[in-house]
Amino acid sequence: MKSILLVDQFIKRISYLVLLCLFFGHLHSQQYAYEDKMVGFEYRADDLLKRLTLEEKISLMQDSSSPIQRLGIKKYNWWNESLHGVARAGLATVFPQPIGMAATFDENLVYRVFSAVSDEARAKNTIFAKQGNYERYQGLTMWTPTVNILRDPRWGRGIETYGEDPYLTGLLGVAAVKGLQGPRFTDQYDKVHACAKHFAVHSGPEWNRHSFDAKNIKPRDLYETYLHAFEELVKSGDVQEVMCAYNRFEGEPCCGSNQLLMQILRKEWGFKGIVVSDCGAIADFYKENAHKTHNDAIKASAAAVLSGTDLECGSSYKKLKEAVMNGDIKESEIDVSVRRLLLARFRLGEMDDLEDVSWSKINPSVIASPEHAKLALEAARKSIVLLENKNNTLPLKKDGIKIAVMGPNANDPVMQWGNYNGTPKRTVTILDGIRSTSKNSSNVIFEQGTGLVENTVFESAYAECSFKDQKGVNAKYWNNTETKGSPKVMQNLGHPFNLCTSGNTVFAPSVELTGFSAEYETVFKPTKSGEVTLQLYVNGKVQVMVNDKLVKEAKTGHGARKLNHSFQVESGKSYAIKIIFAHGSGDAQLNFDIGYDEAVDYQKSLNKIKDSDIIVFAGGISPLLEGEEMGVDLPGFKRGDRTDINLPEVQLNLLKELHKTGKPIVFINCSGSSIALGKVAKHSSAIIQAWYPGQEGGKAVADVLFGDYNPSARLPITFYKNIDQLPDFENYDMEGRTYRYFRSEPLYPFGYGLSYSNFKYGKIKAEKRKISKGDSVEITIPVTNVSNVNGFETVQLYVKKMDDSKGPIRNLRAVKKVFIKGGETVSVKFTVGEKELKWWSEDVSDMVVQSGDYRIEVGKSSIKKDLKQIRLKVR
Repeated sequence: MKSILLVDQFIKRISYLVLLCLFFGHLHSQQYAYEDKMVGFEYRADDLLKRLTLEEKISLMQDSSSPIQRLGIKKYNWWNESLHGVARAGLATVFPQPIGMAATFDENLVYRVFSAVSDEARAKNTIFAKQGNYERYQGLTMWTPTVNILRDPRWGRGIETYGEDPYLTGLLGVAAVKGLQGPRFTDQYDKVHACAKHFAVHSGPEWNRHSFDAKNIKPRDLYETYLHAFEELVKSGDVQEVMCAYNRFEGEPCCGSNQLLMQILRKEWGFKGIVVSDCGAIADFYKENAHKTHNDAIKASAAAVLSGTDLECGSSYKKLKEAVMNGDIKESEIDVSVRRLLLARFRLGEMDDLEDVSWSKINPSVIASPEHAKLALEAARKSIVLLENKNNTLPLKKDGIKIAVMGPNANDPVMQWGNYNGTPKRTVTILDGIRSTSKNSSNVIFEQGTGLVENTVFESAYAECSFKDQKGVNAKYWNNTETKGSPKVMQNLGHPFNLCTSGNTVFAPSVELTGFSAEYETVFKPTKSGEVTLQLYVNGKVQVMVNDKLVKEAKTGHGARKLNHSFQVESGKSYAIKIIFAHGSGDAQLNFDIGYDEAVDYQKSLNKIKDSDIIVFAGGISPLLEGEEMGVDLPGFKRGDRTDINLPEVQLNLLKELHKTGKPIVFINCSGSSIALGKVAKHSSAIIQAWYPGQEGGKAVADVLFGDYNPSARLPITFYKNIDQLPDFENYDMEGRTYRYFRSEPLYPFGYGLSYSNFKYGKIKAEKRKISKGDSVEITIPVTNVSNVNGFETVQLYVKKMDDSKGPIRNLRAVKKVFIKGGETVSVKFTVGEKELKWWSEDVSDMVVQSGDYRIEVGKSSIKKDLKQIRLKVR
């Protein structure tokens, strides 16, 4: 009996302990305030912060943030891109490059584009999160938009900007931020977070950006030009992140600049979000051949955090613990940054379950959807600027004429994607667009004629490849990254191949989307001697071997890139070619072809197009030549920048030969900045500026060519006559730069663009000519479409303070897109008030409304002859 009682007491005690454990287990799931979804984000961040160790805090301050399992914090990678569509994460809609969107002068369009982009970003993030993937290019913090001023057309990264004007850049930058971040509510999760970059005074050169010091900047240039858009994004856009630049500003690295980050950004503007370093920028503080302002990573990291840089893209912040131990920084000072990072993650819902976040319910079908393709087409159409149209060469007829399509950009889809891009479902090239629009595609002749800068044209010799008596390339695949064991799949590739895992498309059946490797083998037996080129476009790890000798290898970390190799061959000999490939990060991609760069033969090209009635030449340059710190050093190009702004000579020479035929020539210029097109204009009947127009660019160009769309875009940058009109590239003084300070005559001015309609401006009127500070006045101007073609006019308003001889010639302060039917007149109204009248004051070193006379100008471009004016006195 006693033993039974003892057993019974034991069971009761065990039951009590089990219940106690369950009770405390339940309490644990609710015991910390940071886990309570019913309390505010600020309170949750404060509670979690105090539970972190120093090591854990430091791990959260790096772009690839480690998980902290004991506190339920998941791994998170802060680095994601969406410059003009979700980038480097596979299938996505590819919209026109930002410089092209800037040409629309349409903030509503930009807002709608980036609202679509953030829909795709959220949907992709949900897919990744459900798979347990938290890698680079999979998160919710989008490092865009780029709102640096394109002060000089030689800068390679100008393609990422919204042009040369502070007002337009701020207007469209805010639209991009609002589209990305979505509506803001204090008690709900954010959609995604945008990032204003690169702060500040940053616009080339690319080759020395890690050591360059932007110094002796006039306060006027600083606030009036370089900082304006950033201030707009902070105050009007509520942007949640700011990225500090690589260069120095007045002797201090931008990511360690107290003046920029603490005084201006935090104190003057009240920014409360995150400052993230550009990637590797903290290492530039102490690296040789960089800024070398600090001795080592310890000192550099402490200085960066103390100056306000919360998050590092890089690895220097790993030394912050030593910085604390050395007394270079206090843990409490690190807490300031960590709290901001935690708050951002709470606000994004990234710390909570997917089902709690309404944004995670966005249907994945939005990714590269037909609706977004339609929007990409609209954006591309609205971005195209008609620069010349002699004798009404355009629009073309859809039937009855034979069209020769020529030029290096006519059939290049990759050019249209720009940079920092995703991978579209399809790309309509300019050639595709013309063929599909022409009523008889057999009347369209394609002859490339020349390369971009090289006097050659690539001709494929893939047909001369075979492996074990089978034409083409033999492919082997493994579901590991080391080609270990027996291959999972073997197949023959009989044609030049373009393999990409975007859209969950595997390289071959039964091969995984990630974590795989491959070998491609063939024997090339040429039928002629000469130099042959292996053309590759790669995202992943790749090794290229010819006759068992390693000739090329690369590991991409920022999306796919071109990787070519040329070598001499003899007719009849055999050359064993092997490519070893492995998935790296993001989508895997491998394109391959082999062939000869044939010398340009003018007579051959002329013979091929002799029966054509008109020539459409798609030329310009390419993102393979201009961009971010590239390894390109060709005539006219240096590390992604340009050393010359002329059209490459090889293209101009071919144009001259084509001009001799007497056939009308329509030149389509694809570029990310201005090209000196004066000589092109002499040999062309019409010129179109198409930028890098995205996946639907070819259709948009064809719509303009054939009159299915009436162009209304305007230049967001000045097109200069030649490089002699530009100051020294490294001189950051604004005098002599952009329409605001350029005192000479440009080739095509800022705000310029033609239409198939003809608009006439009437007399400008103001409801009153004198106002007090703080008041506003309504300005009205009648605009008449004197043609019979309906169209949009881009009406621009400029302001100038009359007694300021050293200031800008004029400043854009408002713009309206107005639809006017043929023969009709519309009264266009602007309200001019405090925001439009702010002007630089030397007395207060700021932009303020001042007493005095102002000139208000309204018209179709920034040059005087296109503007109507009126005087306004402010008391």
